[in-house]
Amino acid sequence: MGQTASQLGEQASLVVLPLFAVLTLNAGPGELGVLRAVGQAPILLLSLFVGAWVDRWRTRTVMVLTDVGRALTLGAAAVAGLLGRLGLPELFVVALVVGALSVFFDVAYQASLVRLVRRDQLVRGNSALEGSRSAAQIGGPALGGALVSLLSAPVAAASGALFFVLSVLSVRRIRRPESIPERSERPVRVWRRIHEGLRFVVGDTALRTVCLASAAFQFSFAAVMTVYLLFLPRELHLSGAAVGLALAATGPGALLGSMLAARLPSRFGYGAVLVCAAALGDGAFLCVPALHGSSAVTVPALLAVSFVFGAGGQLVNVTVMAVRQAVTPDGMQGRAAATITFVGMGLTPLGSLLGGFLAQEWGLRTSLLVTAAGMVLSPVLMALSPLARLGRDLPGSGPLKT
Repeated sequence: MGQTASQLGEQASLVVLPLFAVLTLNAGPGELGVLRAVGQAPILLLSLFVGAWVDRWRTRTVMVLTDVGRALTLGAAAVAGLLGRLGLPELFVVALVVGALSVFFDVAYQASLVRLVRRDQLVRGNSALEGSRSAAQIGGPALGGALVSLLSAPVAAASGALFFVLSVLSVRRIRRPESIPERSERPVRVWRRIHEGLRFVVGDTALRTVCLASAAFQFSFAAVMTVYLLFLPRELHLSGAAVGLALAATGPGALLGSMLAARLPSRFGYGAVLVCAAALGDGAFLCVPALHGSSAVTVPALLAVSFVFGAGGQLVNVTVMAVRQAVTPDGMQGRAAATITFVGMGLTPLGSLLGGFLAQEWGLRTSLLVTAAGMVLSPVLMALSPLARLGRDLPGSGPLKT
C-alpha cells in the first residue's frame, strides 16, 4: 500500500509539473527540457552516496522520511500556486527537491525487499511490488492530467502530497525486523563504500550489461518524454486530461508485464525474455511520430502504444531486478542498486536537455522519431551480451554464470 501510494504521488507529480509549465506558464521546449533535467539531476549527483548510506540504515526509516519531505514540498508548491506565486523558478526548486528525495526512496525500496523475503521469493516479491507500481501508473498520470485540466495545477500538486502522506502511514506499519549488515567499530569511509559498489557492478558481466543498456534507454527516453509532452498538446492538440489518459495506459500494460514476469523467465529463460520484451516495448514508440488527425484517431493509437511500452518495460524491470538482487550479497544491495541507477539514469538530465534542443531546432515530429529510435539501442546491447544467454534458473548470490 505504501509503495502504491508513493508511486501515485510520484506519477501524478511527473505529469503535473510539466503540464503546469506548458499549459499555464507557456514554457517553451528549452524551458521544459531544463525543468525535467533539474528534476533528474539528483540521480547523477546523489545516487552513489545514497546507496552507501542506505546499506547502513533501516530502509523503512528512509522511505518514511523521504515521503514526509515530498509531501511537504508538494504541499508548499500547492500553497504557492494558489497564491499566484508558482512560477518557473519555483517549479525548478520543487522538481529538484522532489527528485532528490525520490532517489532516496527508490534505492531504499529496492534494497528493502531482500531484507524482508527469502531469495527464492524474489521473483514473486518483485512481481507483486512492481504490480502495485503498475496500479499507480494507471491512476497517477490520468489523475494528474485530469486535475490540471479540470481544476488547477495547485490542486493537482496537493493531491500528490496527500498520496505521500498515505504512503508514510502505510510504510510505518511494517513491523518485520530488517536484517541490516553489522557495522564495524571503525566506520568505513563513504568513498570506499562507493568504490566497493562500483567495483562489484563493473566486475559482474550481467550487471555491467544492465548498466550500459539502461543508460542507452534512459538517455533516449528522457529525450523522448521531453518532446512527447510537447508533441501531444501542441502537435496533436490534446487536452491535459487526454494527455494524462494516454500516459496512464502505461499502467495496465505494466500490470500485465508484472504478471508475465512471474511466469515467462522460468519458462523461456531470463535472457530471451529480457531481449524480446525490451525490443517490443521500446520499438512501440517508433509508431508515435506517424500519428495525425483528430483525437478520436490518435488517442486510441496512443493508448495502444503506451500499453505495449508499459508491458515490455515492466517485464524487463522485474526480470532485471530479480537477477540483480539474486547475484548481489545482502550487504551490497543498496550500493548495487544505486550504482546501476547512477550509471543507467545519470545521463537523463542531458537527455532531457537534448530533447528540448532537438524539438526547438528540428521540430517536434522529426525529433520524436530520432529520439525514439535511440531507445532501440538498449535491446541491441542486451542481445549482443552474455545476458541474452541466461537460462531459466535464477542464480544464487555471486557472479552470474551464463
